[in-house]
Amino acid sequence: MKTERGVLILSTLMALVVGSAAVTAASITHSKAILLDGLFNLVYFLVALMTVRISALTTQPDDRKFPFGYGYFESLVNAGKGLLILGVSLFALGDAVLALFSGGRAIVAGPAILYALFATLACSFTAWTLYRAKERLDTPLVRADFENWLINSLISGSVLLTFSFIPVARWLGWHQIVPYVDSVLVIAVVLFCLGMPIRMARGALMELLNRAPPRTLRRPVRAAIDAALADLPVRQLEVRMVRPGRQLYVMTHVVLPPDFPPQGGLAALDAIRERLRRAVTEVYPNTVTDTVFTADPRWAEPCEGGQGDGGAARS
Repeated sequence: MKTERGVLILSTLMALVVGSAAVTAASITHSKAILLDGLFNLVYFLVALMTVRISALTTQPDDRKFPFGYGYFESLVNAGKGLLILGVSLFALGDAVLALFSGGRAIVAGPAILYALFATLACSFTAWTLYRAKERLDTPLVRADFENWLINSLISGSVLLTFSFIPVARWLGWHQIVPYVDSVLVIAVVLFCLGMPIRMARGALMELLNRAPPRTLRRPVRAAIDAALADLPVRQLEVRMVRPGRQLYVMTHVVLPPDFPPQGGLAALDAIRERLRRAVTEVYPNTVTDTVFTADPRWAEPCEGGQGDGGAARS
């Protein structure tokens, strides 16, 4: 678990193991809650296969085919993952509501409890392993997988407690509520975890649309840029940032006086660029900086005439 690839491969294999076990258990127990758990994990497994490949791509530099690198692939995978899980969740929610109003469904409690115990242990182990790995490899892909397994373990634990209630209810003579347990459980699970795929998909889609990163990142980056250019007679400074996946792109337009004499010519300006790059990298290591010096404010404005954002994310 020393590399991101190793962590993602573990997550992928565990999703396959838990998903396969869930589908098998669902065919025995007739539980739609277990089937939902299996679909969650099998969908995650299919996307995770792509995630492992994307993890290798994001470490590669830009090239002629992808002149801005492969960072957007990371956002694309997380968006697809969130939307797929959201789709499965909504389908299961509709099916559970229909079952609830049609008298519920009977399930075989014994095997269901055994599966829930296995799933709780497997998901908790995977979540703990990813948490340990996240302390060293805090990347968007690892964070997304950790959140998935954390929620998975919480759901599995809730399923275990709920299924364990069925024998108790029968012992107490509450036979009329037993057929509704599975449907109520599916609805509760979906409503509990619905925010996770929505949040994941929304954040990734905003990255694909080049929305600016959070202020908690923009402010220290802007402060580092201001400090790096403090000794220059800057008339205007425009900073644009986007962060697809783990890669932060920073474009800085520095407007200087027309008579500004750069001592040392272009080499001096390149030295300033390097100083700015180091300052930003100290704030956020995975950064690509592009610094433009100009005497005409028109080249620094977000759009012609300075009206609106023109699609650029200003700091």
